[in-house]
Amino acid sequence: MSEDVNAAPIKVLFVDDEEYILKSISRLFVDEPYEVLTAPSGAKGLTVLRGAEDVGVIVTDQRMPSMTGTEFLARAKEIAPDALRIVLTGYADIHAVVEAINRGGAYRYAAKPWEDEELLQIVRDAARQYELLRENDRLERLVRKQNEELKEWNTELERRVMEATHRLKKSFDDTLASFAGLLELRDPSERHHSCNVAAVAEALAVAAALPADEVETVRIAALIHDIGKVGGIDLSPNNAVQALTPEQWRSYKEHPVRGQTVVDSIEALRSAGVLIRHHHERWDGGGFPDGLRGASIPVGARIIALADLIDREMSKCRGANVSDLVLDAVRGEGSAGRIDPGLVPHARRVVPEVCSRAPRGAGHYEEEIDVSKLRRGMTLSRDALSGTGVLLLRAGTVMDGTTIAALARHSELDPSRTGVYVFREHSAA
Repeated sequence: MSEDVNAAPIKVLFVDDEEYILKSISRLFVDEPYEVLTAPSGAKGLTVLRGAEDVGVIVTDQRMPSMTGTEFLARAKEIAPDALRIVLTGYADIHAVVEAINRGGAYRYAAKPWEDEELLQIVRDAARQYELLRENDRLERLVRKQNEELKEWNTELERRVMEATHRLKKSFDDTLASFAGLLELRDPSERHHSCNVAAVAEALAVAAALPADEVETVRIAALIHDIGKVGGIDLSPNNAVQALTPEQWRSYKEHPVRGQTVVDSIEALRSAGVLIRHHHERWDGGGFPDGLRGASIPVGARIIALADLIDREMSKCRGANVSDLVLDAVRGEGSAGRIDPGLVPHARRVVPEVCSRAPRGAGHYEEEIDVSKLRRGMTLSRDALSGTGVLLLRAGTVMDGTTIAALARHSELDPSRTGVYVFREHSAA
């Protein structure tokens, strides 16, 4: 038993209309570890119950004026429902005993006059039973409290884990984005390419109903799909395939394998590395590095190849019908065997949306402002670059508290020679 339960003695209430019997009972229980309460009638007994908390045992005479023991126990049950109730009866009337049990919920009955040791044992048994009930109740309350605390703790732990996971994911994404921006410093014409391909590939993967984890893998792989070009031969408008020597062409075709090798040591990027390796494979089997054909090419790699094509075509097209021109190129490459023709319908849904994100035209003008004058809701009209040419934010970014703080921080670390270019809306005439 717990210390707080044993600290308070159990209260035992005796009810009898004969005063000498109450005195006799009080003497009998003087050495017992109970707090003895007495009442000379059922009405007085109810008054005692209302004023005394935690009465554990009630012993009442059956034959009393005004209120029988059975009637008293029935009413006492409403006031002290957990108390163990005992009825004393001097009659061999089984009906009175049955009524006391049925109406008053009597725990036991004892004959009157009683044997001292028998009555002591009956009350002791009832007191132990009450103590067990009280301890059980205490333990149930404790378990409920601990369960509530555990639930609150689990909820708090889950919240903290989610916050930590979100921070780790954001840090991971920021690291990849920064690395992609660093890769694009090799060629100013490629400045938007990695992030553009990642955005288009993600949209295509969603349109193709890929599972969420595969969509994320496609996005990550697309963001760093050209990582293998670092330190190797690259293609650019000034370095076309026709201008490469056979040795240079062989070196260029190694960059997907080199890219997979670079990221393979990072477990979180291993599945993305497979897509990086195969993003130059062709649907007709004429690609590199492994010459895979058709469905043997991982679907994520096929999506990245299509996203790469869409971004490069968008960079070449101008005018109001950019979307149509890009889709024409996609359909042509699908027919020519370069891309998966099964992805063309998804491109029809994605390309118009991508093209709609082009810089604003009529109704807006461009203004150069200081970083300190940036406000939430402003949209960048040009890429925001650091003083040494590192891409910080891309054109089209809508400013919020986080991006404004980031530009303010970078303006101190690597100040640009120019301000930030944003769209402004022409005032209505």
